Amino acid sequence: MPCSGNPAKFRKILIANRGEIACRVIRTARRLGIATVAVFSEADARALHVREADEAHPIGPAPAAQSYLRGDVILEVARRTGAQALHPGYGFLSENADFAEACAAAGIAFVGPTPAAIRAMGSKAESKRLMVAAGVPTVPGYHGEAQEGSLLAAEAARIGFPVLIKASAGGGGKGMRPVFSPETFAEELEGARREAKSAFGDDRVLLEKYLQRPRHVEVQVFGDSRGHVVHLHTRDCSIQRRHQKVLEEAPAPDLPDALRDRLHESAIAAARAVGYVNAGTVEFIVEDGEAWFLEMNTRLQVEHPVTEAITGLDLVEWQLRIAAGEAIPAHWPPPQQGHAVEVRLYAEDPAQDFRPATGALRRLVLPETGRVDAGVAEGDAVTAFYDPMIAKLIGQGPDREAALAALEGMLRRSAVSGLATNLPFLRRLAAHPALRRAELDTGFIARHAGALLGPPEPAPPSALARAAAPPPPGPSAWERRDSWRLHGEAERVALLDDGGVARRITLRASPRGMALDGTTLPPGLVGTEAVTEEGNLWLLGALDPYAPARDDAAQESRLSAPIPGRVVRLLAAAGDRVRKGQLLAVLEAMKTEIKIRAPRDGVIDHVGCTEGESVEEGTEIAALKP
Repeated sequence: MPCSGNPAKFRKILIANRGEIACRVIRTARRLGIATVAVFSEADARALHVREADEAHPIGPAPAAQSYLRGDVILEVARRTGAQALHPGYGFLSENADFAEACAAAGIAFVGPTPAAIRAMGSKAESKRLMVAAGVPTVPGYHGEAQEGSLLAAEAARIGFPVLIKASAGGGGKGMRPVFSPETFAEELEGARREAKSAFGDDRVLLEKYLQRPRHVEVQVFGDSRGHVVHLHTRDCSIQRRHQKVLEEAPAPDLPDALRDRLHESAIAAARAVGYVNAGTVEFIVEDGEAWFLEMNTRLQVEHPVTEAITGLDLVEWQLRIAAGEAIPAHWPPPQQGHAVEVRLYAEDPAQDFRPATGALRRLVLPETGRVDAGVAEGDAVTAFYDPMIAKLIGQGPDREAALAALEGMLRRSAVSGLATNLPFLRRLAAHPALRRAELDTGFIARHAGALLGPPEPAPPSALARAAAPPPPGPSAWERRDSWRLHGEAERVALLDDGGVARRITLRASPRGMALDGTTLPPGLVGTEAVTEEGNLWLLGALDPYAPARDDAAQESRLSAPIPGRVVRLLAAAGDRVRKGQLLAVLEAMKTEIKIRAPRDGVIDHVGCTEGESVEEGTEIAALKP
């Protein structure tokens, strides 16, 4: 259970982050009586974390490199506001050893591990060497300093394809590429290096054997300044897209007791090897009853709520307490109770390889029961500058089946309009029989793509009818707007936006009431955008039937940027002959590389951008002609 009282050392903390995690830290600090300082970029001036903090200060332009990654500016705000501690959240500067050192030099407690631990575990190559020395098993691979392309290709051949290229300096799926044959190794190496350089400022990579059906299992650990290290049980994070987690649960299901014990022991050994203090996560690859060290994240994880759910702890509170010098309680680890499952609701289009989406959250409806950690509210915008996560939904129950059922109900009671999201995908995922059977591995989504990635389920006719129902009649026939006619029946045609799909329905009105497809509807319906049918929530906005139709032929000839981003590669020039599917350009946006490919055979008529250029949504990348 959460403790009462304020860690005596801290009266005010600065949160060097944004969005959902900033709001999460603010909630715990408020409960403990600690004042909070938020920082924000120009793009986040009206963001939710800014509105919720006790005070908020600007730190620069929208790009993260000019704001949330400016440790010097953030520390100046901490000094000016009198913050005694700084919570880095996750991402941005949370695993930056130089920043942690700068905090210490400024006399501000860094709520996280020591700079030495961050450095040791921040380099995947160095961490692998440390783990081997500590007796923790690691995946076969190459972790050397030499980075010549020919040497890496030779090492890949030695390991045996398929291999996985990984950025040495970071995680979150950035700079990570599976390679299945020698012929594509050079191209994927170039892409991984470019992505790693952009995300972490370091283009070094390592190589690992790419396992075929691995599970991603991790152990939450805590260490204190007295040298005590404990585990807080396991989590399974195998359901991923683009090597980034989508669904996480605790405890990890279907693990033999002996294997679970080995994971706990290896995680503690890994943390002790670097004198770890505060919260951290040791990640493992598990396959066929064996486990190998993957990496250690020297920060709080996005999926920490599921651990909180099964332990009754507030992990942010204990981060603050340990940073203030308190010891880990003697009774830890607390026994695990029940089960919890979390999904990440993103602004993205699963049908387009989970391409990030931007725009205003015109409507945002999240469930009132169950835990929801959100970083935005209705009316806020998702921009191209940061991660497109909208919220995390956490279902909890006495067992796994109950937790999944709770999560499924939460997803049914959620709705978003204004931009594409993965909500329909999450609903299908939570209900999928293979997930219910705990048939988990990192290839789950690709294997079940046919069932998970189709278009959204259409709203039922009754929900469409309720959304299109006319307002109540006025006091006289001349003021009525419900298709009333003096003689016979009349029709009311409505065009509704149903999850990005236009639905045309016809309601027939008569003295007996309204009817749809010959079925008389119950009286008293009033048009509304949010409709609940059989436990599902639908957002059905009206569309303009007179809006100009889309010219699909023109769209196929003009290739434009789907969201704002930077052109990191341009592989076509005017006059080039291209084939359908050929890669023409690569954009970087929202921590993701977006590939622009030719939609058909043709010739490049002209190119509308240059390599390295920052482009807005809709900017022409290239134009095709037959």
